Amino acid sequence: VQLQASGGGLVQAGGSLRLSCAASGRTFSNYDMGWFRQAPGKEREFVAAISRSGVRLYYADSVKGRFTISRDNAKNTVYLQMNSLKPEDTAAYYCGLRVRGSMWIRPQTEAEYDYWGQGTQVTVSS
Repeated sequence: VQLQASGGGLVQAGGSLRLSCAASGRTFSNYDMGWFRQAPGKEREFVAAISRSGVRLYYADSVKGRFTISRDNAKNTVYLQMNSLKPEDTAAYYCGLRVRGSMWIRPQTEAEYDYWGQGTQVTVSS
């Protein structure tokens, strides 16, 4: 499986960005997907997850109401729409794909994902 994240950049506080993560190598619609982020000197943290059908969503409290995860299974792509960005959102953002399991369990730890993209940098200036 290969995951290619894109869409990061530099934005002012209050602005918006949309990240994309394109998958190849597996039947994308069979797997849950997630976004994580890692700021310098900090551990990677959960941001959002979406079920294989796109119906079930789960967000970290820190982004709830500002970020929206979605997917287009026809395009093998998962998105993260980020609005009302804050300087504390500055981080490298990673997409993950979860192969194991068939039930939605709100996967929110790194260990629950099997494949990762390379990361895309988001920098929010104040």
